[in-house]
Amino acid sequence: MRIISGTCRGRKLASLEGRDIRPTSDRIKETMFNILGSRVKKARVLDLFAGTGALGLEALSRGAARAVFVDVSAASCRIIQQNIDHCRFFQQSCVIRQDIFFGQLPASVTSCSFDLVFMDPPYHRNHMKTLLERHRISSLLSDDGIVVAEHGAKETLPDTLNGLDIFRQKKYSRTTVSFLTRTQVPA
Repeated sequence: MRIISGTCRGRKLASLEGRDIRPTSDRIKETMFNILGSRVKKARVLDLFAGTGALGLEALSRGAARAVFVDVSAASCRIIQQNIDHCRFFQQSCVIRQDIFFGQLPASVTSCSFDLVFMDPPYHRNHMKTLLERHRISSLLSDDGIVVAEHGAKETLPDTLNGLDIFRQKKYSRTTVSFLTRTQVPA
């Protein structure tokens, strides 16, 4: 696992071992960031279910201003911090250990607005839909903010859900990446 582009291009990241770990492939990550394009520059990023922090770190490498990493696992939080230190993004980063699936989003997250929110919960449990229904993720977004939701290919999301609309989806063999923005209210 490595940073694909930007100031830390080619830098290898520490990873976690285990069956439950499913890092985003370089191919999918590259496609995500190609779709996001210049929106990454100076963005405030929230990386939920951060795992190793690869998505938030990729955004920082490509010029994002700040990234907040949230994961429930103490081991993941240690690896994220190690990767942040390795990439020298300690001043632009914050790691929060929090169970957002069964708990609330921390106040330090809900008091901010983000330009990009990455969500990559475990696959095949319908977690993405449940998370989007339970949490008002749209309230975390800046006016032009985007949610990038990585989920299992068999998990379908409705076109509109809890203040968010899907504007693009990219499907791979076992993975779908959905790009969502705030629902536009007719004037």
